[in-house]
Amino acid sequence: MLIRFLLGVSVNPNMAALPGGQELQNLINGLSAWALLIALGALIVGAVAWAVGAHSQNYHQAALGKKAVLVSALSALIIGAAPDIINFFYSAGQTIH
Repeated sequence: MLIRFLLGVSVNPNMAALPGGQELQNLINGLSAWALLIALGALIVGAVAWAVGAHSQNYHQAALGKKAVLVSALSALIIGAAPDIINFFYSAGQTIH
């Protein structure tokens, strides 16, 4: 009986189903914009640190700058791909029977 009840459950995401759905979407869009601006700032600071470290023969500073550039670029990639990653796994979950 319990299994039959569990098999009847379904999920249909709908932003308009609850009040405040559009406001939540706007909040997520704003947070994404702020996150991208922070990633851009970190990329610029990392590039400056990399350049200054390389020109002053400070290999530790150059390595930290290089790491900051890579982390910033990867974070921007993840922020941009986040909706597609979530939708991919949601779609993959929908195919499980």
